[in-house]
Amino acid sequence: MKSLSIVIPVYNGANSIGQLVPELIASFSQLFKLEIVLINDCSPDDSENRCIQLFEKYPRWVKFYSLAKNVGEHNAVMAGLNKCSGDKVVIMDDDFQNPTESVIQLVTYASTTDFDVVYSYYDSKKHSLFRNLGSRFNNAVASWMLKKPTNLYLSSFKVLDRFLVEEIIKYNHPFPYIDGLILRTTSNIGKVKVVHNARQNGESGYTLSKLISLWLNMFTNFSILPLRVAMITGLIIAMCGFIYGGITIGEKLINPNLPVGYASTIASITLFSGVQLMAIGMVGEYLGRLFLCNNKHPQFSIRKSYTQEDPNITH
Repeated sequence: MKSLSIVIPVYNGANSIGQLVPELIASFSQLFKLEIVLINDCSPDDSENRCIQLFEKYPRWVKFYSLAKNVGEHNAVMAGLNKCSGDKVVIMDDDFQNPTESVIQLVTYASTTDFDVVYSYYDSKKHSLFRNLGSRFNNAVASWMLKKPTNLYLSSFKVLDRFLVEEIIKYNHPFPYIDGLILRTTSNIGKVKVVHNARQNGESGYTLSKLISLWLNMFTNFSILPLRVAMITGLIIAMCGFIYGGITIGEKLINPNLPVGYASTIASITLFSGVQLMAIGMVGEYLGRLFLCNNKHPQFSIRKSYTQEDPNITH
């Protein structure tokens, strides 16, 4: 019997995780050697107690890890990937936007193919307008910077094989971007269409600041393209400034009475200053992340573990 791990980062999932886990166990426990890895990302609601109750009720199938601080979805998923053992590993949210039937469909397709990863995609996503716009922007940038196939949607709901999981968890720096790690490791990628439901409880944890942080992880951790763009932009503007300076000198020689342009001077200074600050800030972002990596800033810190072997270990 093949083994299946389902990794679920839990955040504000107290009202949904208690229903989701039993449904997954009922659907897969007879078909696979199943483990469900729950990662509480320091959720402010009662998620931790609900997850502990699930472990106590289903210790054969459930593992639960409680993080010491909120680190975000991708870091929490990395914690789960480091703790799972399945031949196939499903990554899914705790909000029932991907129903159990979709999990079955995704796992069935992945089990009958030889893809390293199978992404889900949807005819219609039931996210908010803000979240959908963010996802479109993220996919467009990933196609440009990470050479993502244009017809591939980077869904958070996917299934990975053991080879890919082992490659991903070699990354031990503090700013993981799961899809970036996947795309830099393999091009053997499949996709399957599934249903996407509206969120049953609560609101998405992705605020504008978290989306910006996710984009910065993609920009600065998996590509040096922004630095090249800054360099090329600076070169183009410098050339334009040189040409403009030549034109200005020529006009002054032709017409000595031509007044010096105050507006053009201020505009030029503002433009060049903005470009310089942008480029310096971009370099500073790279250097800052490099400093945090060298300073051994952790991806995640597990405070408590609940497993069948070690029911409550504090790290």
